[in-house]
Amino acid sequence: MVALTALAITTSGATAVHAAPSKSELKKKIDAASEKLEDVTESYNKMRLDLKKTKADTVKLEASLKPTQAALANATAKVKTIAATSYIQGRVGPLNVLASGDEDTLLQRMAYLEQIAQANQQDIDAFTETTETYAERKAALKVTQDKQTAQVQELADRKKKIEGDLDKLYDLREQAYGSPTEDTGGYTGKIPDIPGSAGKAVTFAFNQIGKPYGYGDAGPNSYDCSGLTSAAWAAAGKSLPHNAAAQYSATARISRADLQPGDLVFYRSNGHVAIYVGGGKIIDAPSAGRDVLHRTIDIMSPNGYGRIK
Repeated sequence: MVALTALAITTSGATAVHAAPSKSELKKKIDAASEKLEDVTESYNKMRLDLKKTKADTVKLEASLKPTQAALANATAKVKTIAATSYIQGRVGPLNVLASGDEDTLLQRMAYLEQIAQANQQDIDAFTETTETYAERKAALKVTQDKQTAQVQELADRKKKIEGDLDKLYDLREQAYGSPTEDTGGYTGKIPDIPGSAGKAVTFAFNQIGKPYGYGDAGPNSYDCSGLTSAAWAAAGKSLPHNAAAQYSATARISRADLQPGDLVFYRSNGHVAIYVGGGKIIDAPSAGRDVLHRTIDIMSPNGYGRIK
């Protein structure tokens, strides 16, 4: 009985070790890992945009302090002059002023001294307030910048892990079923003749077919999904942020019936984006281990369509 049990365990163990997942099971795992990686990549792209804006804000803030520093220097000079004059002539207070000159002159002198005091105090108060505000904003920006840098590193670490997981899945698929049969290589068909800036964007996209997917890349040798669409429209003279969700916000909403070549097609809650090239086809940078493809718009259910403003 013990021997039979041991044999059963050994046999089932051997079967478990050598049993290969089915092709459909592998495909599901690869697709799920690819989508997860693309989500991380697009989050990484957005974080880079946020970090770039924070750095630009810091530069603007530092530049805005220069006029305030000049105002402080001017106010300080005035205060020093008043202090030096008071030291040489003796402190001029209300009682000293009351004891000299006629009443009209006295009132004028008091009013004049009050104006000088107020003007200088306003300059000092304005500088103090501006400096405090600047210090607070700069500190907040530093905290934000440090946080974003840490998040970028965290995303890069996550991406590296998923890439490793994907490599294992691709190796397993190749070992079990051979190399993928998906079409690769450059486009050899006729590129549609589309007028205007949309035509330039579409022509650019066709010329990228067959180039590899690259995380955070916007060409010229590799692309991620939003990197491809931003590069395509950059070739047409239009600027798009390198992030699928940001591109959704930057484009005008249209219906599927209104689609024209050059419009953008969004998938997976704006986690993936492609450029529509007509005839029910898109060009996109699919996912890890795959090249830029020309394929049907219905690779999955689109969740929105955008036209470049």
